[in-house]
Amino acid sequence: MTDISKRSIVKMVALTAVAAAALVGCGKKEEAPKAAAPAAVAKPEPLKIAFAYVGPVGDGGWTFAHDNGRKELEKAFGDKIATTAVEKVPDGADAERVIRDLAAQGNKLIFGTTFGYMEPMLKLAADLKDVKFEHATGYKTAENMRTYASRTYEGAYMAGVIAGAMTKSNTLGFVASKPIPEVIRNINSFTLGAQSVNPKIKTKVVWVNGWFDPPKETEAATALMNAGADILFQNTDSSAVLQAAEKMGKRAFGWNSDMTAYGPKAHLGSAAINWGPYYIKAVGDALDGKWTTGQSWWGVKEGAIDMLNVATDVPEATKKRVDEIKAGLKNDSFAIWKGPIVDQAGKELLAKDVVADDKFLGGIMFYVKGVEGTIPGKK
Repeated sequence: MTDISKRSIVKMVALTAVAAAALVGCGKKEEAPKAAAPAAVAKPEPLKIAFAYVGPVGDGGWTFAHDNGRKELEKAFGDKIATTAVEKVPDGADAERVIRDLAAQGNKLIFGTTFGYMEPMLKLAADLKDVKFEHATGYKTAENMRTYASRTYEGAYMAGVIAGAMTKSNTLGFVASKPIPEVIRNINSFTLGAQSVNPKIKTKVVWVNGWFDPPKETEAATALMNAGADILFQNTDSSAVLQAAEKMGKRAFGWNSDMTAYGPKAHLGSAAINWGPYYIKAVGDALDGKWTTGQSWWGVKEGAIDMLNVATDVPEATKKRVDEIKAGLKNDSFAIWKGPIVDQAGKELLAKDVVADDKFLGGIMFYVKGVEGTIPGKK
């Protein structure tokens, strides 16, 4: 092969390589830059919610019922909320200190579960505008404080119907906590329920001036039974009254929660509160940005009150009557406070067929006919 031929071949190979390279370059696709991974969405912080309890969770009654409501909240909202509770917070200055500390811990919704917290919470509401306050059983509100309560008098009335049918002495006993409208309304409603089936009923009352004081509650219950009461009711927070009745062979009711286990032989039924429905609504309002001030008063109609575990020896006719009352309260066909109703002195409080409104019920500071004694501090 000549040098010219060799040079020609080398040239052709070079040209072919250049052309191939060019073709490869022309056919190559530009790779698009990879999209950045989406930024992780920050999980919303849970709404911090606190509860101030006047008694211990183990009271078996009032505070136990509130804590059950708190647990229902946790089931309903899961990690959207974080709850905490402080037990045995007394009224007054201590309540203000504890609730202020709960707010300082970042709780933005605070429930105070007794009447005596009203003034401290009202003061705190004025100071802490970014916190929402819910006060149980009170009547004062603010822009960031509302009230809620259960129509416990409905449970008291149903208990009275049972007591009126079961008493042998026609004398009932009532262990009362503090002389406020809520408690006096329950004394009267219990008596009215009993008188609806037994007009001969008389109700004796002993005041203990406290919500949770088992020794005093026991002492009061014992005094009532020694004075002739064979069936007891209460507006105190522990199971002491039922236990005292069990010990002395009398009958009694559970209050605020199902207390059957504390005195199974004495137990006639439990007028129990379910706080769950209200707590779920209140927290839902806060989470949805719909929370506003106001007043709520829930009862049988809203699933907040019930008469549980009525004793087997209660007559079937009485059980049926209790069921009829429940149904009537649910559909508004029955009213507990419907005239004629008179006070101890025989003065007419409600005329025939007149139904009391909530304003009337909220201001009750008198005994109806059949309740013996006087209201402490009333002139």
